[in-house]
Amino acid sequence: MTSTDSTVSQAPAARRVSSWWRMLAVFLMVLLLIGWAASASMVEQLKAQIAHAQAKLAEQPQITQVALLVDAQGLPAMLATFTAKDHKLQLQRLNEVKEGREDSMQVWAIAAHGQPKSLGIIESKYKTLQLPVLAADLQGAMELGISAENKGGVAAGSPPSQVR
Repeated sequence: MTSTDSTVSQAPAARRVSSWWRMLAVFLMVLLLIGWAASASMVEQLKAQIAHAQAKLAEQPQITQVALLVDAQGLPAMLATFTAKDHKLQLQRLNEVKEGREDSMQVWAIAAHGQPKSLGIIESKYKTLQLPVLAADLQGAMELGISAENKGGVAAGSPPSQVR
């Protein structure tokens, strides 16, 4: 044997990677890709849900004005809320006062200069009711008031008999 033969046989053998490690690496790569795809899908779903919720919120009527009407004793009598989008003045009775058989309760917008403008007559005995009102009817109004009038309310353009 020559010296060259002995050196060749002493060279280190190449390391082989176990097939289990290869399978594990492939499995982890597939798992990583599935996780990335799932997270990307969830982000898109979240964006779609946020856009849907924003669209639904934009459709909802937004209260633009609120008024609390008090009775002669200073106790809350009626809560009024106005939504400009659907032109409704919603009135909610907070006490048990109701008009009599021959009376009507009329709602008034009172401007800063004191000139009241009729918004309508409360024709319902229920706790909550709505009156159709335009935003222009409330333009410049500083207060809301209610007067007890004869059945049917006062004539158009006439002032209230006594605003409460």
